[in-house]
Amino acid sequence: MTSENPGIPRPDGSPARGVSFPRENARTRRFTLGAPRAFTVAPDGSRVVFLRSSSGTDPVSGLWVLDLADGAAERVAADPGVLLGGAAERLSPRERARRERSRESGAGIVEYATDAAVELAAFALSGRLFTAELRAGTARQLPARGPVIDPRPSPDGRHVAYVSGGALRVTGADGEGDRALAEPEPGHAATVTYGLAEHVAAESMARHRGFWWSPSSDRLLVARVDDAPVRRWWIADPAHPDREPTKVAYPAAGTANADVRLFVLGLDGSRTEVVWDRVRLPYLARVHWSADGAPLLLVQSRDQRSQSYLAVNPEGSTRMVHAEDDADWLELFPGVPCWSPSGKLVRIVDEGGARVLAWGERPLTGAQLHVRAVLDVTEEDILVAASAGAAAADPEVGEVHVYRVNELGVERLSREPGVHSAVRAGGLTVLVSATLDRPGARVQVLRDGKQVATVASYAQRPGLTPRVTLAEGGTRRIPCAVLLPREYKAADGPLPVLLDPYGGPHGQRVQRAQGVFLTSQWFADQGFAVIVADGRGTPGRSPAWEKSIKNDLTVTLDDQVDALHSLAATGEYPLDLDRVAIRGSSYGGYLAAMAALRRPDVFHAAVSVAPVTDLRLYDTHYEERYLGDPARTPQTYRHNSLVWDDGLVEAAGPHRPMLIVHGLADDNVVVAHSLRLSSALLAEGRPHEVLPLSGVTHLMGQEQVAENLLLLQVDFLKRSLGL
Repeated sequence: MTSENPGIPRPDGSPARGVSFPRENARTRRFTLGAPRAFTVAPDGSRVVFLRSSSGTDPVSGLWVLDLADGAAERVAADPGVLLGGAAERLSPRERARRERSRESGAGIVEYATDAAVELAAFALSGRLFTAELRAGTARQLPARGPVIDPRPSPDGRHVAYVSGGALRVTGADGEGDRALAEPEPGHAATVTYGLAEHVAAESMARHRGFWWSPSSDRLLVARVDDAPVRRWWIADPAHPDREPTKVAYPAAGTANADVRLFVLGLDGSRTEVVWDRVRLPYLARVHWSADGAPLLLVQSRDQRSQSYLAVNPEGSTRMVHAEDDADWLELFPGVPCWSPSGKLVRIVDEGGARVLAWGERPLTGAQLHVRAVLDVTEEDILVAASAGAAAADPEVGEVHVYRVNELGVERLSREPGVHSAVRAGGLTVLVSATLDRPGARVQVLRDGKQVATVASYAQRPGLTPRVTLAEGGTRRIPCAVLLPREYKAADGPLPVLLDPYGGPHGQRVQRAQGVFLTSQWFADQGFAVIVADGRGTPGRSPAWEKSIKNDLTVTLDDQVDALHSLAATGEYPLDLDRVAIRGSSYGGYLAAMAALRRPDVFHAAVSVAPVTDLRLYDTHYEERYLGDPARTPQTYRHNSLVWDDGLVEAAGPHRPMLIVHGLADDNVVVAHSLRLSSALLAEGRPHEVLPLSGVTHLMGQEQVAENLLLLQVDFLKRSLGL
């Protein structure tokens, strides 16, 4: 069975016929192009700023404003095509690396920052600095030293700070007085940067920034990163032997990290180093600076079992606000730490077996909620995103809701079953909601709980609607989704099974949102019963669930097997256990390869895309969180890896067909992982297929690559299972 999908959408947004789903899925970036995102609400509640491209196939985002004072009218505040005069966008290597870390595959204005009043926005295009006056709707280029990275206006809107050439620079919002506040010292230009996040911060801590304005707009906190201690790796492109390999600083598990220091830089030229015990707490995980308190840092130990919340004193010293320890590791969360308007510390903490919101020393939530992010903090309440906790009466599989929390209790703002998030300011809430029964996400603008506007989406609608059943599998109640061909009838009999997991930390696949299942449904329509399972280690359930993988990632494979067998045992699904395949990318690729090698009694074929195979080759902050220091725990790393110095770590017969796919330009999971796996398989006489992708990174954002990769996987799976 095949599914056709849109070419050029009709005026009403419905799909045209004639283009395959893989092509349209790739062309629309999984049907996300044209959808509004990155919302900012003005503190007076008068307008909402956001990014959106002009159609479901246009990757170039512009800056838009929804004006609530003008009848909820939408208008363009900055059009990249106009600002660049139609010229193609050019990105510096550092900007490409930043986008790779943040998984940004779009073009045009992909991020922006505003002043405190949301009157002025700043952004970069082709390494040039631009600002937009959001009330007037005018945008212009400012003179700046390029290539410009991460420009951010001061809260008062009078200056713009940005990074260029490793230096932190500031210019007036009128384009006058551009100067460097800090730049690499002589002899260190190749290793030192001011104002940028280091590799592990951006890749594994979700900290993508390296500088922060003071509320008074006269100073900045600026990270100085020296990656001289970090081991150098070389990323070559064998398809172009005439080109030099790219040298990257990659902090692999057990090796040296970059040296990260923090300075307070004044616009008057003053410079003060922020001092804390960087030997004991080397990771600068979070920085918060608001008018509600002193600059606030969250710093972690290398093993991530200890962390401290530090307030920065004017002379650069720090004082302890709070300290935490955990036997396994301490997780990092969006939106915290921060100060409340009354000066109390707001944080998310694992306490009493639950993940709770803490206000000062007092927990405001209990085991009924699993708090995932803090969205906004006012004196009246705190807005959070949360899932149902372990003590909730209804498990609400795959749901995330928005709640108001204060000393009086908890109120849920999002109503319909789905995945919700929100941005709030000035009494205005932008609620973004995705559900199983409609494509894309709906964006509502609420005031006092009542809808006053919506933000239009230009995203293309898919030509298929997933046929999804959400369930829980086995005694551990593993969250699962089962997808059957849309035309399947019970008389058709059992179907070959395809497991389609991510299955690891920070990657929840079972969500009550239609968009996450589109590709899985397309695979189902090729004649498979597709199972998506979120076993131990995946987020959204409980701290114990996430931390049960400590020192043993192989339990994530056990849970895939348990989910499969428990669903089959119910008799509710047409699963042919004699024809079972698995596919996955990144952690899912690791899981797929491990399934073929260690459980050939269950799995009969595997597609492994960009897998991590030798866990010593992945980054410090991620891998050491789960497995410790490889110098101290080599057997733990060996047990969890697929390959080691002497070949395959563990492999059972019989041999199972495996397709290994990897981008040669991947600087996150480097191609050495797949090459070592292939060499080990060959040494043991295990047939397999390898698909190297020239010039392709971990993101695999190229349209032709993304399209044909799906087609090749289906072809391989059908051949391998004898379909």
